[in-house]
Amino acid sequence: MHNPTEPKRSLRLPADCSISAIRSVYDLIRDAFGRQHSLEIDCSSVTKADVTSIQLLLSTAKTGQSQGRSVVLTAFSQNFHNTLRRCGFLNPAVSDNPFNNKKEGA
Repeated sequence: MHNPTEPKRSLRLPADCSISAIRSVYDLIRDAFGRQHSLEIDCSSVTKADVTSIQLLLSTAKTGQSQGRSVVLTAFSQNFHNTLRRCGFLNPAVSDNPFNNKKEGA
């Protein structure tokens, strides 16, 4: 059973989070999520991202929320930030948008 007081542990995403690498990114997130209650996902190394990586991270955040688990995205690389902007996810008016929960980044 997961301990809700367990500290967040960071998972750094790989450079390639595009559709061609999304299966391995999914496996990384799934494994980390299975080992800990709270998850901080460091996006600082992402150089390739597209809508599939955004969908995966949205799904991770929604799964965490439905299970009462914390998922926080941090340290957005410029490429990841640009992908979020192009996909329409950098809107501070949307309060439940997990992409507004970052601690660092642009």
